[in-house]
Amino acid sequence: MRWKQYRQIIHEHFPDQLTLKLGETTLVYHKQRYQIKHEAGGNTMGGLRYGENPDQQAALYRLVNGHLSLAGVKYVGPDDALVSSLGEGDPAVNMMFGCGKHPSKTNMTDVDAGLGILRYLSDQPAAVIIKHNNPSGAARAVSLKKAFQGAWNADPLAAFGGALVVNRAVDKLSAKLMAERYLEVVAAPDFEEGALDILLRRQDLRIFKIKRIDQLKNYAARRYLDIKSLMDGGLIVQQSAVNVIKKAEDFLPAAAERHGRVFRAQRQPTARETADLLFGWAVEQGVTSNSVLFVKNGATLAIGAGGQDRVGIVEVTILKAYRNFLESLCRKTLGLPFKELELAATRGGEEFKNRKEEFQAVAQAAQGGLRGAVMVSDAFFPFRDGVDAALKHGVRAIAHPGGSINDHEVIEAVNQARPRAAMVFTGQRAFRH
Repeated sequence: MRWKQYRQIIHEHFPDQLTLKLGETTLVYHKQRYQIKHEAGGNTMGGLRYGENPDQQAALYRLVNGHLSLAGVKYVGPDDALVSSLGEGDPAVNMMFGCGKHPSKTNMTDVDAGLGILRYLSDQPAAVIIKHNNPSGAARAVSLKKAFQGAWNADPLAAFGGALVVNRAVDKLSAKLMAERYLEVVAAPDFEEGALDILLRRQDLRIFKIKRIDQLKNYAARRYLDIKSLMDGGLIVQQSAVNVIKKAEDFLPAAAERHGRVFRAQRQPTARETADLLFGWAVEQGVTSNSVLFVKNGATLAIGAGGQDRVGIVEVTILKAYRNFLESLCRKTLGLPFKELELAATRGGEEFKNRKEEFQAVAQAAQGGLRGAVMVSDAFFPFRDGVDAALKHGVRAIAHPGGSINDHEVIEAVNQARPRAAMVFTGQRAFRH
């Protein structure tokens, strides 16, 4: 059976130690090893289950020696390990609880992607669900349970089988809700008494306890070495990105000059809109470009990643918002996915057809939940079409880097909207490839 390839274990042949020399600095990495339970019986020690696909060998290395400093900037060092310390090497700080399957490369990189977002959201309980290295949903709230609910409800279709990363200890109420959903991974700083027992009932769920998650705010301004390997064996090395928009005052007024005339956004975001824009810009740091996302009341409504053009990704993300709205409405009302309702309607069920049309009418009236939402874009809008598309569906505030030759048109779009919308610039691009 082909599905068995996802349960197999690829024996990797990577060395136990890796050394990287940058100028006069030597960085030493040790390979993390895990106890592997074989279906035929017996345990061995080895690297990751497999790489991005089941036929790729993979290993995780932890930096154990060497402190990189470039141009006066001190990079993260051996004492700062998070995901890379998951394994036998540091059981006192990081622990991994499994139910039959040890992690693959994608599990580790998904958790790392979640931590990369949460480092900017330490002030409140927050949850992010990562799928294929992109957030499917993110939310912050007064409790971890509400934050998880918000992250899951943001896109329940994409969240299915995702990696959940949270910044607070998991309590029993949250664990019960998590156990009712299909997740590949749950990563948290700790688990309150009884919570872990609830999660361990889920077969094949990987559970990571990463205590340094409670120190994530210390990583918000720190750099790490970002290495991209090329197919010819070459490398591109860069500094990691850092989010510089941390408070309302960090946003820049949306203003542009064109042919001697100055264009300015005539409305400033409200306090609630500003909070959502700040939250959205933090989440945007972990989304593959080109990307936009919609946020309302501290939770994403839809996240669009990897588009090739700006207006196209806006339009796709609007469609996702409507889909997510319908999905949540159907599950809440009937307890079943919207696709099942559609299938029942096509098979001639008059009652199901009526409910489908009813839900679609509600979604249209609510503009897919986008009315009053904010939009964040990782790069400037080259034309006003992407902004106009969002405003048409009820978006009321927008944040983007600015810097386009057509910024004046983009600003005019929000000024001409009725009701008038707000716009701010970040002055910082958030591309991620």
